[in-house]
Amino acid sequence: MPIHCMQVTSHFSNLPVPHNSMLGKPLLLVASLLLSHAVYTVYNQLSHLKALRQPDKPISLNIVYYECTLALIIGVLGASLNAPPLKDITWASEMRKRTIDEMDARPGFANYISRARSLHRI
Repeated sequence: MPIHCMQVTSHFSNLPVPHNSMLGKPLLLVASLLLSHAVYTVYNQLSHLKALRQPDKPISLNIVYYECTLALIIGVLGASLNAPPLKDITWASEMRKRTIDEMDARPGFANYISRARSLHRI
């Protein structure tokens, strides 16, 4: 399955950056499932401790921490792959989209008509 890449250059690397990959949405789904499973695991452990009438007993959360961390990493990767390509936000790219008529269409503050003639008569 080919991943379509857009050539984006940065100061750090000249490697192509994949965008809008087909892998993004499934990774987001997997991350959501992992996070839901971690929540269910904690709920299940709490229910078990309440059934044993030991609600003050500590819960073993090591597996939950690892599962949440893995879900975070997969979710960030999925969101990055699912994002649209970056737009160029430099001043030069903005000026390429506009014409001189659009830039000069606003009213200016400079007024070249002088009232000195009417004051000079006095």
